[in-house]
Amino acid sequence: MEIIYQKTIQTPLGEMIACAVDQGICLLEFTDRKNMEKQFKSLSKALNAEIVQKEHLHFKQLEEELTEYFDGKRGHFEVPLFTTGTEFQEKVWQLLREIPMGETRTYKQQSEFLGNPKAIRAVGTANGINKIAILIPCHRVIGSNGELVGYAGGIWRKQKLLELEKAILF
Repeated sequence: MEIIYQKTIQTPLGEMIACAVDQGICLLEFTDRKNMEKQFKSLSKALNAEIVQKEHLHFKQLEEELTEYFDGKRGHFEVPLFTTGTEFQEKVWQLLREIPMGETRTYKQQSEFLGNPKAIRAVGTANGINKIAILIPCHRVIGSNGELVGYAGGIWRKQKLLELEKAILF
């Protein structure tokens, strides 16, 4: 059976769990996220792998980049990512990575960018099951009325991340 490596990382916004495979980081979530066990089961099943608490070379790069990000010195992540989703979910997650730091988009705008303006709910659902917080910046998507809605790590963290990113702008 394959192995998914897991590590706990400390950040200014709380403890996070990172998982990696040789292809890249496949999970980064705040430890107090709801349904964390469901995330692990889904990842383990998708990769037909066992999750083991163990170091991996991607963790060093991830930790360095997160530190720089939280210190306001990094506007772009380069650590490799490995996502497991449907074709639609993968498109949504790729689109999230294209939202410039310091900017936000609405779920409606995201569905329009995908060429399917009626897929607002589906875009929201795909955002919600994104397993790689911060690096795939689902926190940059807001409600049509400008409200901060739907962030598994907590709305207060979404607010902090957006504030941090507005300040990072180089």
